Amino acid sequence: MIPLAVNAANLVLGPATLYVAPFGTSEPLDSVVTPNGVSTPPGGSWVDVGGTDGGVTAEVDNTYTGLNVDQVLMEVGARLTGVSIKVSAKLSEMTLNNINSALNSISSIAQGTGYASMDVPVGTSATQPSYAALLIDGWAPMLGTGAPARRRLIVRKVLSQTKVTMTFDKKTQQALDCSWSAYFVSGSIAPMHIVDQQA
Repeated sequence: MIPLAVNAANLVLGPATLYVAPFGTSEPLDSVVTPNGVSTPPGGSWVDVGGTDGGVTAEVDNTYTGLNVDQVLMEVGARLTGVSIKVSAKLSEMTLNNINSALNSISSIAQGTGYASMDVPVGTSATQPSYAALLIDGWAPMLGTGAPARRRLIVRKVLSQTKVTMTFDKKTQQALDCSWSAYFVSGSIAPMHIVDQQA
């Protein structure tokens, strides 16, 4: 028997659009998560990475440390002692810009007449990667009217831990398997911001 409290409108399934920008880029206003299930692209320095394969996953992993006393056999409580925020996605579009983003923008791209080139440095400057920000436009629980609604996640300061592999054969589609870790921003700025469309 299905419990009567189940609300199917709160179930969420569907792909997202992933954008990347330099750390500190101006964020779109919460109010531009628009009606009718359509999100306004953020514009400015936010760049759509294009097609993904296997979805975009955002996870928050909390670590709680138990509190113990000699007089009680079980833990009497816990305190939050660690937070890890990660975003993962397999980027299908093998552009030089996507490869550079996956490498935390340590490379330089040059545009010539009829060609573009990218150099991957290994000198001391490469040890200082540029932080990025991610914006994920996905789906939220449906509106009260039954119309689809959008959810926007902004992860404000990330670095990618990516092994860039370019396989050239008859059967393997190339992709960039990216995993971004989030970092502390400041005491007044949360590392992750989520906004749901409500109307």
